[in-house]
Amino acid sequence: MLKKLLLVDDDLEYCKVLARVLARRHFDVHVAYNNVDALAIAQDISPDYALVDLWMPGESGLHLIPRLKQAHPDIRIVVLTGYANVATAVEAIKLGAIHYLSKPASIDDIESTLEAEHGNPDQAVDTDTNTVTLDKIEQAHIQNALLQNNGNISETARFLNMHRRTLQRKLARFGST
Repeated sequence: MLKKLLLVDDDLEYCKVLARVLARRHFDVHVAYNNVDALAIAQDISPDYALVDLWMPGESGLHLIPRLKQAHPDIRIVVLTGYANVATAVEAIKLGAIHYLSKPASIDDIESTLEAEHGNPDQAVDTDTNTVTLDKIEQAHIQNALLQNNGNISETARFLNMHRRTLQRKLARFGST
């Protein structure tokens, strides 16, 4: 029996490739490029698993986790992101994700993480914590502020007491826009 998987990521090419590979590994893959579409698809298919990108236009993937868990309590959610940091990893796990993987992750790592008996966030979080730099700390602080302000750049800039354009430049530098 095919395992139903919801893949939520705004990168169309990445989704196409990952969906094709996962389908070969006996997953029935359904792709959404934002949270709204993800919730609609989840309602239709009742997924067993979800792979959720963290930073997408609109709401963060973190906002999707509790909604998916509420609608489908047994769903196994893995956050797969190119912008990994300890703060968002902890938040994702608190919200109900079983793991948090950094891109690029191998297909073997993704599959074993989805099907692991119990989540182990300590093994899954690869955030280069051996070399914590001031930039990484600043990035984590800004990302947390963005989450607290529901992704609103102007509100986040006010919250951080910085000019909106300065915040936008920093986000562009971090690759978070």
